Amino acid sequence: MTTEMQGRGEREKQPDGASRAAAFWRFWGASTVSGIGDAVTAVALPLLAVLVLHASAFEVSLITAASFASWLLVGLPAGVLVHRLPLRGTQVAMDVVRAAAVASVPVAAAFGVLSLPQLIVVALVVGLASVVFDVGNSTFLPSIVSKDELTARNSLTSGTSAATQLGGPSLGGVLVQLFGAATSIVVDAVSYLVSAALMSSLPRVAHPAQEGPRRRVGEMIREGWRYVTRHPVIGPCTADATAVNFVCGGLMALTPVFLVRTLGAPPALVGILIATEGLGTLVGAALTPRIVARLGSGRALRWAAVVSPCFAALMPLAGHSVALGLFALGNGGFAGAVVVTSIVTRTYRQTATPPELLPRVMATVRFISWGAVPFGALAAGGAAALWGTRASFALMAVFSTVSPVILLASPIRRMRELA
Repeated sequence: MTTEMQGRGEREKQPDGASRAAAFWRFWGASTVSGIGDAVTAVALPLLAVLVLHASAFEVSLITAASFASWLLVGLPAGVLVHRLPLRGTQVAMDVVRAAAVASVPVAAAFGVLSLPQLIVVALVVGLASVVFDVGNSTFLPSIVSKDELTARNSLTSGTSAATQLGGPSLGGVLVQLFGAATSIVVDAVSYLVSAALMSSLPRVAHPAQEGPRRRVGEMIREGWRYVTRHPVIGPCTADATAVNFVCGGLMALTPVFLVRTLGAPPALVGILIATEGLGTLVGAALTPRIVARLGSGRALRWAAVVSPCFAALMPLAGHSVALGLFALGNGGFAGAVVVTSIVTRTYRQTATPPELLPRVMATVRFISWGAVPFGALAAGGAAALWGTRASFALMAVFSTVSPVILLASPIRRMRELA
């Protein structure tokens, strides 16, 4: 079970089946409404930089890098924070911080003082709060879902996230076209406040590992780090996720500039093309339980890793008019393969990790893997400045082949089931 301090050692009963179900749906609702706002801003923020501030590909990559640099800054301590602080209260606080940060963008735009440094700072602040929030979410879910339901619930939350990625960017593109990028970001601020209200209704969950003397932060971080890096399955899966996220960081930084300037797509169409990622994620999440049941979790993980570079190679081949379909197909297919690996590995971590280590293991994995995103974004932005956006896209496609190499060189290559 995940954990939460209850005053001075006070502990509450674990929720029963009915209350678990009710808590899950409130948890799901909070994640969903926040995800819709995130998806809108994922389109609006870079378009704001490109269309209003006339930012270059490298400048847009700075915004993407700032969003994920937070994992390098607080990724490891986040696991200890989630382990020690009241989980529900921490989640609510992170929602409020994110709402205030994104709300500053339309306010600054209204007064005519919006600048690229502000967008970078907003991306960083939202990222820092999201680090703690995401570690808390991954830790909270096993406490309100039984072990047998965990794969299905992870698939549902990933599928819902895909649906928001599908509808959110399209909505974001339309809102930008109609009202401007700055105004459309208001949607995200409101979504965080709604998420905070839903999170505040979730139950408190006892934390058995909180008993006993408090240990040093550094000692706790090192324990989580050793567990991840020495584990025969979690270690290679983390290395694989790091390689994938490096590529994802590059693609996120390049896509708005590539679609607007190289392919000449209007904002509304940009939203639709970016939304194909959500469609691919939705399909991948929906099929993951069947794929795992048919192939086994180990085989499913390997096949997804082999397929993803094939789709990544299609995106730099995209052109005008009908040839835009190559970008849509590549974007959706790559996302679908990535979400299969994400669900399989996340479920394994949640079930195989001792409860008292789970927050730190989740934080360590994300520190390592998500910490690669800003480096991928900056590498792609630098390559675009030197050789052009299309060539940088092709370079990211080449880097995507590292993922299957990592898994096929590990003990996972012989596993039908991750064990």
